[in-house]
Amino acid sequence: MSASIALIPGNRQAYEAPSTREPIWVKGGLIAIALTFFAIFLLLPLATVFSEALRKGWGAYAAALIEDDAWSAIRLTVLAAAVAVPLNLVFGVAASWAIAKFEFAGKRVLITLIDLPFSVSPVISGLIYVLMFGAQGWFGPWLHAHDIKIVFALPGIVLATVFVTFPFVARELIPLMEAQGSEEEEAAVVLGASAWQMFRYTTLPSIKWGLLYGVILCNARAMGEFGAVSVVSGHIRGQTNTMPLHVEILYNEYNYAAAFAVASLLALLAIVTLGLKTLVERQTRRQTHEKSTLTGE
Repeated sequence: MSASIALIPGNRQAYEAPSTREPIWVKGGLIAIALTFFAIFLLLPLATVFSEALRKGWGAYAAALIEDDAWSAIRLTVLAAAVAVPLNLVFGVAASWAIAKFEFAGKRVLITLIDLPFSVSPVISGLIYVLMFGAQGWFGPWLHAHDIKIVFALPGIVLATVFVTFPFVARELIPLMEAQGSEEEEAAVVLGASAWQMFRYTTLPSIKWGLLYGVILCNARAMGEFGAVSVVSGHIRGQTNTMPLHVEILYNEYNYAAAFAVASLLALLAIVTLGLKTLVERQTRRQTHEKSTLTGE
């Protein structure tokens, strides 16, 4: 009898897992543990950053942010992200399209290579670029002869940022495109749509929230990257220091107020990213629910 009840659609009893009938003290204890960890490891550090940044008042806070070296670090961070994120956007869409829509030799190898930055230390990736483009690197003499600077300059920072962030867009789109299949694109081609029209009017609307989700995560990582950028930047103050590197220098100089002021911008970026991430997830769930309702799934 109980088995038949569990199979009745819409029956509330069928979907009540045993965990939902645990004693109230178990639920309360788990919630308390989760909230305690959240307060200690997330909320308290964020509160500390902002309290330290404003310890000497708003005047000192503003002065630390408009100081020449800090402003240079902010501009460089934004510029590196502005170059790296669009490049990863193009790569992520192309890679996910190829993996989800086609079968070809080396497909699994490509998927593995996309995940490579997740397993390789950012410091190692920075050292790779120094080995390739440094003064004593593989291409160093040729670059020096043609007066081209990559390491200890903006190009090296961009390359390191691209390397550590390129999985984010692709990894969001690959499972999404694989789940959607290719029936809609095939129908568009049969109706006479060009490749661009098929992508713009058929593929893009169905992946737009996943694409935006990947871009948000990619941008947050690009602006907060430390290890790889630290190796290739050379720590030239006012020239090749990004915001995380500038925070480290100020902290090592015991200029805590200025260090926490710049760090508060990175903390604000994390909060904004979390808010946008939540919004995109909500929109994605709504879109999935609407599509399931229309298809009757």
